Amino acid sequence: MADVQEYKCPNCGGALNFDSHIQKMKCPFCESEFAMEELESLDDDLDKKQDEFNWQSPGGGTWSEDETSGMSVYVCQSCGGEIVGDATMGATSCPYCDNPVVIKGSFAGDLKPDFIIPFKHDKAAAKQGLNNHLLKKFFLPKVFKDQNHIDEVKGVYVPFWLFDADIDGEVSYEATTVRHWSDSNYDYTETSYYDVYRAGSIAFDKIPIDGSSQMPDDLMESVEPFDFGEATGFQTAYMAGYLADRYDVDDKESVKRANERIRQSTIDSFAQTVTGYSTVTPKSSNVRTTNGKTSYAMYPVWILNTTYNNEKFLFAMNGQTGKFVGNLPLDKGKFAATLGILTAGLTVVITLLQYLFY
Repeated sequence: MADVQEYKCPNCGGALNFDSHIQKMKCPFCESEFAMEELESLDDDLDKKQDEFNWQSPGGGTWSEDETSGMSVYVCQSCGGEIVGDATMGATSCPYCDNPVVIKGSFAGDLKPDFIIPFKHDKAAAKQGLNNHLLKKFFLPKVFKDQNHIDEVKGVYVPFWLFDADIDGEVSYEATTVRHWSDSNYDYTETSYYDVYRAGSIAFDKIPIDGSSQMPDDLMESVEPFDFGEATGFQTAYMAGYLADRYDVDDKESVKRANERIRQSTIDSFAQTVTGYSTVTPKSSNVRTTNGKTSYAMYPVWILNTTYNNEKFLFAMNGQTGKFVGNLPLDKGKFAATLGILTAGLTVVITLLQYLFY
């Protein structure tokens, strides 16, 4: 096993060579020159630097009396979720836990959304989306599909905080190349290690972070992306016939998740420029935002909450694009039986090979 340390040019990414005439590392591609101490200090500098995220809070419009007069807040007595509906909604059930909700009072006090993406897919499309999601799922219990209450699909406007920012970032990676060969006696593996450095700028536009604690973050990230090009200025008329989740996580509380998504996206984007290696692993990073701005929007989501074997299953469909997501239960008996058949078949194949070749 070989351990080869190689430096990459911070300017173009080319492999640096030591030039004995100038006693420095030199890039044969862009001809940049670096003292060894400069290169060795890159990782140290990154480790010492701290990420720097700065955000401007949304200006936030205010609701007019006409807009809020026909809206009421409904509260779930089971999970505590709060949703907003118009005067025509009547009795309903919680889109998250399916328990009945009761009117709490008139709606007022929240920040008015800047934008809204109207629903493009109706309830029938949401039901069909669920049916398509269940198709060809071999290990899905048959009774689960039979017992699904697809009439309980609800259209919900989910509150999202949208984050815009320009970033400057630096990332250090450890990359490897692996080579295998054999001779008549042994098999060999040689792994070479490289230090790779990347720096650059990226503009992020409308990164969505859901503002509801009742809505699982991973579910909402799975139902992305939304096309903000179809967003429009907020009007209460778009909410007629739908529910609206009332945000209980404000923009300041959402910043931490936005920062993490930006940091990880920066690392992943820079890593795509590192090619020709077997593995690429980030070691350290430094990300700084400028022109950070936050806005508030309502995005359309169809929600289905159903119960199977006393376990809740939550599904979501993007009300704009039709993308459907959600976890499904496993028929453990069918899975075990199939695994047993596959294991038995593999045993027969191995036995046959041993009989033929040994």
